[in-house]
Amino acid sequence: MEVRQLDRLNPIQAATQFIEERFPNCQGALLAGSIVRGEATETSDLDIVIFDKALETAFRESLVALGWPIETFVHNLSSYKYFFQQDYERARPSLPKMVSEGIVIKDEGIIQTIKGEANELLNRGPEKWSEETVTMKRYFITDTLDDFIGSKNRDEDIFIANALADLVHEFVLRINGRWIGSSKWVMRALKKYDATFTDEFVVAFDEFYRLGEKGKIIILVDKVLEPYGGRLFDGFSLGKKDSTDS
Repeated sequence: MEVRQLDRLNPIQAATQFIEERFPNCQGALLAGSIVRGEATETSDLDIVIFDKALETAFRESLVALGWPIETFVHNLSSYKYFFQQDYERARPSLPKMVSEGIVIKDEGIIQTIKGEANELLNRGPEKWSEETVTMKRYFITDTLDDFIGSKNRDEDIFIANALADLVHEFVLRINGRWIGSSKWVMRALKKYDATFTDEFVVAFDEFYRLGEKGKIIILVDKVLEPYGGRLFDGFSLGKKDSTDS
């Protein structure tokens, strides 16, 4: 997608005009995303969260208007609660984060309450993993690591490494009560938790992707698992019913 950047409105002006033209009867609107955080790039869009009590269902839409690529996240005054809960359960608080960080474009007295709900959820953090979940995650990481160590196929290695990176990032953050991420948010979530560990993580995977060297990834994974019992294979079971149960 290519959007002309010459002579376009600044983000707040564009968001304000967009709301006035497309959602004039909404009760509230926020401008969120990378532009608000000061992390915008040449391809950044405007993320606009809209609250309109007249809507029956929530929807998301992408379009180009006023010289900007725009993503809209449109809710009524209750639908956002469902998405907050979904984000909480998956430990990726996309909508709460947008609402918390968002700059108010329009407010008819509802935004403070909704921002309060978002902030409460973000501050609470994701649900704590049970011992059973930790055990299961150790097993899946071990299984993927074994595939990685044993594989002699470079093509397959790349995708096993991708899966391993995602599993390890999730384990480190969730075991420490932190939100996880996807895509670029993997790095951002890790850096927010521990910059030193993140550097080690990046170096290990970068060395594999550039040089095909697996050693640092193996050391990293073992270091992550060690405080929780290390690798797990022998004796793991999932869904097995005890023979003594009737």
